Amino acid sequence: MSLPPLLLIGCGKMGGAMLAGWLEKGLAPETVVVEPHAAGVAAFAGRVRHVATLADIPADFAPAAVILATKPQEAPNALPALAHLVRPETVFLSIMAGKTIAGMRKLLGGEANVVRAMPNTPAAVRLGFTVACPGPGVTSAQRELCDSLLTAIGEAAWVEDEALIDPVTAVSGGGPAYVFLLAEVMEKAALSQGLPADLARRMARATVAGSGALLAASTEDASTLRVNVTSPKGTTERALAVLMRPENWPAIMEEAIEAATARSRELAR
Repeated sequence: MSLPPLLLIGCGKMGGAMLAGWLEKGLAPETVVVEPHAAGVAAFAGRVRHVATLADIPADFAPAAVILATKPQEAPNALPALAHLVRPETVFLSIMAGKTIAGMRKLLGGEANVVRAMPNTPAAVRLGFTVACPGPGVTSAQRELCDSLLTAIGEAAWVEDEALIDPVTAVSGGGPAYVFLLAEVMEKAALSQGLPADLARRMARATVAGSGALLAASTEDASTLRVNVTSPKGTTERALAVLMRPENWPAIMEEAIEAATARSRELAR
């Protein structure tokens, strides 16, 4: 089976992670990458065709998928320059935060088949989680192509209601930062209790990473795993009594997700 040609717009951290995943899976035998900074494509030298600007895209190149991994603020200039690539056979897969399907279709000329997706940074180690939403005109074959591109960097799920992408952005898109913050504050708390700096860092990181791996491998839900660790009248129970006060962690996390969701909606205007 021949694999379709791809056009990647932007090869930053997320675009580069996606490209690496495609190459590992053999999904990108013919790929053109538009990236103004040559250093961003250096790791892929000889395996993709690199051009510095949109104007340098070969005139006869007809990609099956155009992956929009550029900065959202660059969309008003970048997307109209891609309008000549709009055709029924081409799908535009966007990972630009806050850019709606309708807004992107308007910039592309109105008839583009657009899939909006929100991956997260664990894609860099192929453990990402992406939620995607198909726009008008996207065919089952195009959806299947996008799914194969997204599952090359981790798990992928689909929603039909684009409004759900906003809470997805808040929970999954920003989620790694919340986990990193947990490791950060655990390390600081360990230091405050007198543990050596190197041990505090190693312990916090390994605990967060190991707990995530256990959660991923388990068929039990997170609350059951939490209870399993919590011995009655033990040290963990005492700590959780502080963290789970109504005004503490549960309320703060809900407020944080609500704030991030609201900001995602603001960016989409």
